[in-house]
Amino acid sequence: MPGLIGKKLGMTSLFTEDGKNIPVTIVQAGPCVVTQVKTVEKDGYVAVQLGFDERKEKNTPKPLLGHFAKANTTPKRKLAEFHGFENVNPGDVITVNIFNVNDYVDVRGTSKGKGFQGVVKRHGFAGVGSQTHGQHNRLRAPGSMGASSFPSRVWRGKRMAGHTGNKAVTIENLVVVKVVPESNLLFLKGAVPGAVGSYLKIEK
Repeated sequence: MPGLIGKKLGMTSLFTEDGKNIPVTIVQAGPCVVTQVKTVEKDGYVAVQLGFDERKEKNTPKPLLGHFAKANTTPKRKLAEFHGFENVNPGDVITVNIFNVNDYVDVRGTSKGKGFQGVVKRHGFAGVGSQTHGQHNRLRAPGSMGASSFPSRVWRGKRMAGHTGNKAVTIENLVVVKVVPESNLLFLKGAVPGAVGSYLKIEK
C-alpha cells in the first residue's frame, strides 16, 4: 500500500472532541522523493522507491550519487520501497497529504536495543526461590531448563537470557489522529517502535 518514510520525534497527548485524553506519537512523515520506479519488465516486480532526509554529498558513496542524480534529486539518508503508487516518476515529491484523519496505518521500525539481558527482563520471568531465608543468589535465575534422561538436551527455542531488542517491529492499525501538512507532521494514536530520531516506514 502507499506510504511514506518518517522519523519519530517523540510522544505527547491530545484531547479528542469528546474530552478524552489519548497518547499520540509525533512523526515527521516526508516529504519523500521518488528515487526509482521498478517495473515487471526491468526488475521483476512493481514498486516505488522513496528517499527521505538529506545526506551530505561528501559522505555518499559514488554509486549512490549516480543513483540519485538519475532521479534528479539530492542524496538521501533513508531509502524504502512501497507498493500501490500510480502515475509517479523519479523526482516526484510525496508529502504527508496522502494521509487523512482516521486513516489506519501500519508502522514498521527498529526497536530499542537493550543488549544482553536476563530472563526476567527479556521474557518476564518471575524469578525463583524465596526472597528471604538467605537465598539471595537465585532470585532472577531461570530455574530448570529441562529433564535429565530425556531429552538430555535443551529444546530449541527455550526462553533464555540473550540479546534483547534491536529488531524490526511492525505495529498494525494505528489511527491517524491529526495531520499537519505545513510541518509534515503526523500524529498517530499510541506508541511506535524505536527511539526518538529513528526512521519509520508508514503504510496505509
